Amino acid sequence: MPQFPIYAIGVPGVKWGQQEKAQWLALQNKKRSYQQEVVAKIELLRDDFAVQQYGELCYELDTYPLYVVKNREWDNSKKTVLITGGVHGYETSGVHGALCFLQLKAKEYLHHFNIVVAPCISPWGYETINRWNPQAIDPNRSFYSDSPAGESRALIQYLSEQSLIIAVHIDLHETTDTDNSEFGPALAARDAVDPDIWLIPDGFYTVGDALNPQSDFQTAIINSVEKVTHIAPADEHGKLIGIPVTQRGVINYEIDSLGLCAGVSGARYATTTEVYPDSDKVDDENCIEAQLAAVCGGLDYILANV
Repeated sequence: MPQFPIYAIGVPGVKWGQQEKAQWLALQNKKRSYQQEVVAKIELLRDDFAVQQYGELCYELDTYPLYVVKNREWDNSKKTVLITGGVHGYETSGVHGALCFLQLKAKEYLHHFNIVVAPCISPWGYETINRWNPQAIDPNRSFYSDSPAGESRALIQYLSEQSLIIAVHIDLHETTDTDNSEFGPALAARDAVDPDIWLIPDGFYTVGDALNPQSDFQTAIINSVEKVTHIAPADEHGKLIGIPVTQRGVINYEIDSLGLCAGVSGARYATTTEVYPDSDKVDDENCIEAQLAAVCGGLDYILANV
């Protein structure tokens, strides 16, 4: 079992205050460009889709416009699909998997669905390769009323203003080695708690809703992804990231009570995908292909069964 290092910021057993959060923020730096790697690709989609700015994040040094991409002709008789990526900005294949779906596959599904895609919910996190936002807040634990995270508030407000009734929500994520080496220790230090320690699963898995698991929907996603990459096996205790496996490659959380993005839409069919980009069995392109396969597998299930 891995052991977390003692985090360099703060005093063990004492929650971070503003001084520690400022110290953490001062260590962050831009490593890639949201404008060049994400927004530029979104702009290329304007010929085929409606591109809307649904918010803007204004931080000390940068301002980040937030975008959704959706079908031009809206049909209220069709089910609406929401695809979200980059809730955790460092989870790269989530962002580029969402974009890849728009580039390669979305038009094939427009005959059957309204489609709304928010490819990069946390652009500052994307640029700095971070799980948190600049206030040391995790957006994917912040999807609730009066959210402290601007990233989460912006999407909540957009969905409310549009009065969207979402039938399917696929939220694209990764589980990485840095969850144990960086982000887990930082969380334990920030909150002055004992760290959750687990073996990082080697492979793809999904997180369903414990109160509405939709097991067949999850199975369809696993079966689709398995055609392009490997599925994470349960550990010796029958768990993934410390949670009991309910079926091969699937665990369940109570997504609403945890403030997860997958719960924000109220969709009957909701899942969080988890790609493992640090496996020696995959590369960046394979991780994106896994996200694409997850989306298509989920939508194909809805077409065939709902």
